[in-house]
Amino acid sequence: MTSLAAEYDPYILAMPGPNSPVVLPQWIGPDNTHPISRYQDPAWSLAPLIDNPGTSLFSIAWKKCPAPLLGQVKLVTWTMLNGRLRPTYLKDRGDQARGRTSAADMRDTCNEWMRLARWLHERRITNLGDCTEEVWRAYISERCQGGISRAYAEKICVFLSDLWAFDQLSAHPANVTRPPWEVEGVDDFLPAADGSASGENSREPLDPQTLGPLLIWAIRFIDDFADDILAAWAERRRLLAMAAANNSVPEGLTALAEYLLPLVRSGEALPAVRMHGKMAVARAYVAALTGASVDQVSRFSERHRLSDLTNTRPGPCPLQVPVTGRIEGKPWRTHLDFDEAAGLMRHLGTAAAIICLYLTGMRPQEVQGLRSGCCPEPEPAANGTRSRHLIRSRHYKNVTDDDGNLISAGEEREVPWVAITPVVHAIRVLERIVPPGELLLSATHHDFVQQRGHHGALKSMSLNRRIEDFVHWVNHEAYAQGLPDQIIPEDPHGAIGLARFRRTLAWHIARRPGGLVALAIQYGHMRTVLDARTSSNYGSRSRGGIHGVLDVETALAAADTAAHLRDRMAAGEKISGPAARRAVTAAGTTPRFEGRIVPRTFAKKATKFLARDGIVLYDNPDAFLICAFKHDNALCEPEPGATAPRQYACQQGCGNTVRTDSHARQLREKADEIDLKATVVPEKLAKRLRRNANNLRATADAHDATAQTAEALT
Repeated sequence: MTSLAAEYDPYILAMPGPNSPVVLPQWIGPDNTHPISRYQDPAWSLAPLIDNPGTSLFSIAWKKCPAPLLGQVKLVTWTMLNGRLRPTYLKDRGDQARGRTSAADMRDTCNEWMRLARWLHERRITNLGDCTEEVWRAYISERCQGGISRAYAEKICVFLSDLWAFDQLSAHPANVTRPPWEVEGVDDFLPAADGSASGENSREPLDPQTLGPLLIWAIRFIDDFADDILAAWAERRRLLAMAAANNSVPEGLTALAEYLLPLVRSGEALPAVRMHGKMAVARAYVAALTGASVDQVSRFSERHRLSDLTNTRPGPCPLQVPVTGRIEGKPWRTHLDFDEAAGLMRHLGTAAAIICLYLTGMRPQEVQGLRSGCCPEPEPAANGTRSRHLIRSRHYKNVTDDDGNLISAGEEREVPWVAITPVVHAIRVLERIVPPGELLLSATHHDFVQQRGHHGALKSMSLNRRIEDFVHWVNHEAYAQGLPDQIIPEDPHGAIGLARFRRTLAWHIARRPGGLVALAIQYGHMRTVLDARTSSNYGSRSRGGIHGVLDVETALAAADTAAHLRDRMAAGEKISGPAARRAVTAAGTTPRFEGRIVPRTFAKKATKFLARDGIVLYDNPDAFLICAFKHDNALCEPEPGATAPRQYACQQGCGNTVRTDSHARQLREKADEIDLKATVVPEKLAKRLRRNANNLRATADAHDATAQTAEALT
């Protein structure tokens, strides 16, 4: 009966044997060469299903499953790995439901099934078919205790529903019963909503005081230090190759004694490297300098007990490469050291990753998937101007085949990303680290110390750790260089983390048009190049992800501006400017949003909110005004269809200008500050500064002469 069902029903798989492959050939990508486990193996590798370079390789260990239920759980898991859910099952389960999901989801699903199996085993239930409605209710009630979120509890219910669904597709079903939430709906089986959210917008943006110096140091590494570090790394590798090639000959031993013994006798420091937390003689470095073999250096060190001396008198191992990088106009090193070259290369790769993660708008997996050659030099345009650099990349989120099955390898974006200058420089540095065509963040080529040949790109956990190490190095260096004002302070919301960069970019574009973070002007350009609705370089469908993030931050910023204006009006402040009446209307009709963590559903509302041309308010603290943005009035030359001003290009006389008494006070305070500066600069520059200060006071006077109360404007 089973064989007939398998023959005539394409969704039911034939029964596997002990030597059957865990992953059938049709699900393995053409470039995937990972070994394939067999059904009888105690652990099943899921690597044949993983083509995303940013995803770790993992397996399913069957030792976690109790023996009485092992056969049933293995069969339904094999069915999940090689089958797909029926369209009729998926039809009413939302847009995110897939016939086949990612290997990571399959691993998590199987782990939940094994957790259920252990729970059943403790209660002496030895058959999945004995999971009655009462058993399901007891398990999910107990499972949802212990503080798990409502969103994760809902995922657990999906995992368990899939057990029922895939069991029906196996060649020898265990007759798993239908979970009660499939009939009654899932809400009553979940913990109470706690207001938590998931996704990009649920994460706090990085604090400006943290991100500013982090970005400055990352760019400093790329623009100022990269040539020195790459030269030091090449020299280190050359010395290592020389040391490995040296033979043990008497001449080498003589040269070794002539080099080291005078240092020992004079009490000078010995060339040292750090190994296992202690200092040791730099054997390869010394071997390369003297022509001795590494073995000769080791034996010489033991004979003269140099390890003890090196721990008390560790010395440098200077590399013969020029130092061209500078900090505050001074060389950042007297020399590059053999022992620090690998660590500096690690930080150089991290700096490039930070720039790409933050200044492109890409998701972390998209950055991890970038390859050498992804950003070619642009061809000159027909009129002789230089075109923008474009990044050809792959994306992975929700990429499916014609049957709706998730594609682990992702696909190339139909429309490329535009790269601003710091990103191009970062990519060029990464291309000097890895071979042509290789992943820019290749785990193999970025493992500068152990060179273990890891799969794919550096994984998220590794990159997170490297970013924290980069911050630690920067802060140590800032103090060593006498620059305590350039340290990277701890972010008040915790670890930096890859997932926070993308939302932070949108936050700074929306909130810091001239502001506290370096490259504010670049943020203005980023709004143009990221927003498909204002740039002919993109198609909106391909850029939908970053649109949503950017719209959320812009809408929140605009709502805050309206709320602050409402508070000022309530406090009795007057308003001036050609858009004053529209601003009063906007302030009175804009809702107040508390906090910065928002649900996923807010993105569509944000887009609709921003489309209200003429009554959305944008704060511009550097211009001392509010912009009640109406596209046709704007003098900042917004692109066609833009829903936000180019705040970095704000122009006097614009019909969207609004000022309050607070702005007038700030204008006079700024004028006083400029006058103070004018007293300590050359006269020619002082005249220019005083003229600027007078213009600011004239703008404040014009406000005082024309300002009206909110009541008078309504």
